[in-house]
Amino acid sequence: MTAETIARSALYQEVAERLRTRIFAHEMLPGSWIDEQALAESFGISRTPMREALKVLAAEGLVTLRPRRGCYVSEVTDRDLDEVFPVLALLEGRCALEAARKAGPTDVRRLEAIHDRLERAAAAADVERFFEANQAFHKALQELAGNRWLNQAIEDLRKVLKLVRRHSLRVEGRMMESLNEHRQVMAALRDRDAAAAERAMHAHLLCGRAALAAREQASPRTRASG
Repeated sequence: MTAETIARSALYQEVAERLRTRIFAHEMLPGSWIDEQALAESFGISRTPMREALKVLAAEGLVTLRPRRGCYVSEVTDRDLDEVFPVLALLEGRCALEAARKAGPTDVRRLEAIHDRLERAAAAADVERFFEANQAFHKALQELAGNRWLNQAIEDLRKVLKLVRRHSLRVEGRMMESLNEHRQVMAALRDRDAAAAERAMHAHLLCGRAALAAREQASPRTRASG
């Protein structure tokens, strides 16, 4: 492999990361057409690394390649959510179980500190801070579990759910429900009760799906009244 090949490889990966960031920030909306030429020009690159980057995102489920129609930011359907959340609940439940088995006093203190951020964000009704602390808590559990195959599977699914999952916290009462679910997980971790940690995390993820469903049901009324 030549230096030029390595540079080319690094370029499309960098482009993929920049596009990924835009998608997660909703600067590129679900269902929107991706103008490859315009993006390539704005990045100052040729269309080749742009196409390679889009193939990476397609493999992650973030974009959809349609023959003769181009590339679109993926839309997550209700069916997708109904299929993904139970799988993620199983994976993250297992992650909590393995983390509880391995947690030492220092690990528990670290998780307590992140959980305290959740408590403060909920008290302030700060959805953005709560979301960030929630992500940090789940990530810390993954690191503690230390199962790279489990982590990879979770991360792949989370990339897709980032398109919609943040909105579940905006359902009335959901932030406090989520906090209470986290309290149950944290209590199990303090007690080193692996089975209870698994059950609590599994339930937490399924409740997140239910909150999104509730938001969808309420959205027509919201639009009509707004």
